[in-house]
Amino acid sequence: MKELAFPGLDLFDLYQLFLMFFFASLRVGAFLLSSPFFSTSFFSMQIRIVMSISIALFIFPEVKIPNITELNTMKVIILILSEIGIGVSVGLVLSILFSVASVTGEKIASTAGLSMANMIDPQTGGQTLVISTVLALFLICIFLTLDGHLYVLKMIIESYEYLPIGIALNLSNASDAGIQAFGKMLYLAALIMLPVVGGMLLINFSGGIVTRAAPTLNLFSFIFPVTLISVFIFLFMALSTIANGFSDVTGIGINLIDNLLHSLNVRSENG
Repeated sequence: MKELAFPGLDLFDLYQLFLMFFFASLRVGAFLLSSPFFSTSFFSMQIRIVMSISIALFIFPEVKIPNITELNTMKVIILILSEIGIGVSVGLVLSILFSVASVTGEKIASTAGLSMANMIDPQTGGQTLVISTVLALFLICIFLTLDGHLYVLKMIIESYEYLPIGIALNLSNASDAGIQAFGKMLYLAALIMLPVVGGMLLINFSGGIVTRAAPTLNLFSFIFPVTLISVFIFLFMALSTIANGFSDVTGIGINLIDNLLHSLNVRSENG
C-alpha cells in the first residue's frame, strides 16, 4: 500500500515552521497580554492576538528551536511555560512601575478630599479615582511618546540571541527585578506627589487656623471649595515635575527590563 504524500510539501519542514512560529509568538504575546498599556480596554483580545502574530511573522525565521526529534510532551510544556514566563516577567515589571500613577493619584485625592470621585479605569475596567485615571493616561502618553514600547519590544526580540528557546532560566532574578521595580515605584511616587501633597497640607493647616479663630464658620462650606481649586492649581504648577517623574519611569523601566532579560541566562550568571 502506497503512503499518501503531497507533492512539493515536506510535512516535517512544515511542522518545524509551525513550531518556530508558535514559540516565537509566545514570548511577545505574553508581554502584550501583561503589559500595562497593551492590556488596557482600548486593545481588545483580538487586536492583541493580531499584534502578536504580526510581530512573530517578522522574527520567527531567526528564532532557533531545539531539535524536534528530541522534544517530548514534557519538554514542550516546559518550553511553553518558560517563554510565557519571560514575557510575563517583562510585563509585570512595567506594571509595577506604572502603578506610580495610581499611588500618586490616591494620595493626592485623599489629601484633597476627593476620595469619592471615581470613574472607570481604562486599564482595569474597574472603578478608580479620577486623578489616578488622569495620571495613568498621562503616564501612558509620555511612555509612548518616548518610544518606550518600541524599546521594550526591541529588547524582547533581541533577547532571542542570548535567551534562546530551551535555555535554562534563573528565575530568582525575576523576583529581584520585581522588588527593585517596587522600590523605584515608591521612590518616584513620593517625589511626584510631594509638591502637591505639601501644598494641600498647608491649605488644610490654614483652614484649621481659620476655623479655630472663627468657631462659628462652617468648615465644610469654606475649606472644601478652596481645597478643590487649590489641588488643580498645584497640579498645574507641578506639571513639569510630574512629567519628569514619568519620564524617569520610562528610563528606569527600560534599564530594569534590560538587566532582567540578561540576568535570566544561567550561563551568563555562572560565567
